Amino acid sequence: MKINYKKLLLYIVITFLIGSFFAIFTSNNETYRSLNKIIEVPGIVFPIVWSILYLLMSISAYIVSESNDRNKNKALKIYFIQLIVNSLWTLIFFGFKLYAFGFIWILLLISLVVLMIYNFYKIKSVAGYINLPYILWLIFAAFLNISIVILN
Repeated sequence: MKINYKKLLLYIVITFLIGSFFAIFTSNNETYRSLNKIIEVPGIVFPIVWSILYLLMSISAYIVSESNDRNKNKALKIYFIQLIVNSLWTLIFFGFKLYAFGFIWILLLISLVVLMIYNFYKIKSVAGYINLPYILWLIFAAFLNISIVILN
């Protein structure tokens, strides 16, 4: 398979821009640091993990976009919807400090990502598998989110 590097780079840039859009406006984490948490994850972990996940997501979307499958547009719509929902979680949780609503929102996100993985897998199995770390991280994030709701 010949790689269209411009198209791949476009997916990477779009994914990082949408995915991190609200992080720019919610970068003050003083309130988050003061919350009671079941596990204290070092702050440096989050940007590293999200960078890896956004890169994997971008690659999977690119793979789907290059397929000849007639369902690729539907799958890519789900991809961009979940990406926007992902970005909005940051605003809800860190910006508005709506922790309980953030938990409900992340459950919606997990549902969308499962749907995305399923659709990607049907088109090109590797595109689905590439997103397994993403769903695992979201489950962990949901656990952290609900623990903050319970402990605060």
